[in-house]
Amino acid sequence: MQRPNWAPDDIDIERPSVARMYDYYLGGSHNFAADRVAARAMVEAVPDAPLMAQANRAFLRRVVQHLVDSGVRQFLDIGSGIPTVGNVHEIAQRADPRARVVYVDVDPIAVAHSKEILAGNPAATVVQEDLRRPEAILAHPEVTRLVDFSLPVAVLIVAVLHFIPHSDHPEDILRTLRAALAPGSYLVLSQASDDTRGGAERTEAERVYRRTDNPLCIRSRTELTAFFDGFTIVDPGVVWVPQWRPETPESAENAEQAVFLGGVGRLDG
Repeated sequence: MQRPNWAPDDIDIERPSVARMYDYYLGGSHNFAADRVAARAMVEAVPDAPLMAQANRAFLRRVVQHLVDSGVRQFLDIGSGIPTVGNVHEIAQRADPRARVVYVDVDPIAVAHSKEILAGNPAATVVQEDLRRPEAILAHPEVTRLVDFSLPVAVLIVAVLHFIPHSDHPEDILRTLRAALAPGSYLVLSQASDDTRGGAERTEAERVYRRTDNPLCIRSRTELTAFFDGFTIVDPGVVWVPQWRPETPESAENAEQAVFLGGVGRLDG
């Protein structure tokens, strides 16, 4: 397989990446043949997979706009993925050019393209790190340069937790992040759930993602809600992502097809 000039030399382009598969679902072009094969297998097993990615991305945009309207001016987007239309900094800085955004992703292509997009933007940056290393994220010089943790921060972990298995203790990861936050901060979570689907679709989806370095760990609404421990969940609660403050009633119809559940929690003083 020919390596394009935008692909770092140290990545394995023969192994699918969840970030690049997600890019494919969203109609992006920063993916390789191995990613496309795996993504198409996922779409064959779960035909709504592109819809799921799009609904989750729309949820992210609505949440960021809500947080900006609520006065938040600092965002830490962990597992940000390959940039696409409606990035966090675009929404936040449209409201306030001084809004500060730090993207974090483990995928080198996601980081490389984020750097390209953010060049010349002093209030936004990207770092290559893993959600499973929250202490390293919080201590990273680029994070501490832009984020003042004595003031409210919105931590976004969107479409990522289903790649963190129970053995990696996601509750401890979130506890570490929460401990760094000031009152008035927010936690935004979404992840795939099987509350309305299971059986053959779930089995096949798990099989597809075992080809990657990030197998699926699908959770229930109860499990996702428990991750907001220490936060007050804001209305409308943990819901299918199209149901979270939809722009129109019609856009929330058949919301369970999106498969992703999402919610927002506020850290009170």
